[in-house]
Amino acid sequence: MLTMEEIEKRLIDVGYIPSKKIVTAVFLALNLEKPLLIEGPAGCGKTSLGIALSKMLGYPLIRLQCYEGILVEQTIYEWNYHKQILRIQIDSARGSLDDTEASIFSEEFLLERPLLKALRSEKAVLLIDEIDKADEAFEAFLLEFLGERQITIPELGTIRAPEGQKLYTVITSNNSRELSEPLRRRCIYLYLDFPPMELEKRIIKAHCPGIEEKVLEKIVLFVNRLRSMKLQKVPSISEAIDFAKSVMAMNITDLDPRIVEDLLTTLLKVQNDIDMVLDYGLEKLLQGDSSGKW
Repeated sequence: MLTMEEIEKRLIDVGYIPSKKIVTAVFLALNLEKPLLIEGPAGCGKTSLGIALSKMLGYPLIRLQCYEGILVEQTIYEWNYHKQILRIQIDSARGSLDDTEASIFSEEFLLERPLLKALRSEKAVLLIDEIDKADEAFEAFLLEFLGERQITIPELGTIRAPEGQKLYTVITSNNSRELSEPLRRRCIYLYLDFPPMELEKRIIKAHCPGIEEKVLEKIVLFVNRLRSMKLQKVPSISEAIDFAKSVMAMNITDLDPRIVEDLLTTLLKVQNDIDMVLDYGLEKLLQGDSSGKW
């Protein structure tokens, strides 16, 4: 089993700069073979950690994106209706419809969705993204799926995970609703917020090699000040990286308000947020010392 030092190194090698808290949570999830539940604001790197874990282990990533109104069945399987109808038409033309019903509800016509695909995998990282958007019924089913490692399909019977399966599950939540206690108890819990400025500088530097230290310092200060405002959507880590890449692409050696205004859409994706920032004044937001004081 990987040590904490090896986990940290491998995450860095795949482009994810972790804190000690993240390394510890990943270490425990791998060693105890428990799902990793990550909560925190949108854009702080929860999904990226799941993707990085897949790369670090060299396991296929199977991703389930949750949304409001998602049905349990949609996460498991569907029948290939077009193929079934074609088979019915062919059998009808041949006059051999007697065994058609049994044959069209077979593996040949089964479309795997993320949970069934994960269940059948010898090894994989299952990323269940934004579980807080799904309802409690899906959460309850997920407990059974993770605990029993099996799924029942009425037409095919019970499908179980292969012996010795290596399936690691990462579950993310943006805290839009309270998750159930049973789910929390079954997981290793990790709360992620936006990283401290020193860590964010390391993250940006890893994606923008060669960036000037003075410019990097100002970018991180500026982004953190934007996050302290009451914006509809604060800049994510990936958007901060895009902003830094844009600054480098334009060979900018200082953050001038006029230039920053042109690049503001790499950080802010809502017009009301852009208006709020411009009304407040970019010059004021770009001022201050390295401690982050205004």
